[in-house]
Amino acid sequence: MQPTPTERMPVILQRLAGSLTAMQAARHLGVSRKTYYQWEARALGGMKAALEPGRPGRPRPKADAELARVEAQKQQLQQQVESLEQRLRCRQVLAGADTLAKKK
Repeated sequence: MQPTPTERMPVILQRLAGSLTAMQAARHLGVSRKTYYQWEARALGGMKAALEPGRPGRPRPKADAELARVEAQKQQLQQQVESLEQRLRCRQVLAGADTLAKKK
């Protein structure tokens, strides 16, 4: 069974600190030295990416923008429904008036 990232992290840190050799770290994790080096490179790459400077300031919440868009769309659809209901009522009234005119 492959070790979890939580199990890999302290072994990689011990290796980087010089407490373990790459061979010892690989043996401890039950993988080849080549696989260990791949994991170490990915860990360091992830740490480097995490330490890259981001955009200044607080990030804008995407959920608020999406919510505003959905609310506007909802309001537009409600207006369309009301308009269609009004047209339907008009047609029903006209159909009723047409039926009354035919009976006379």
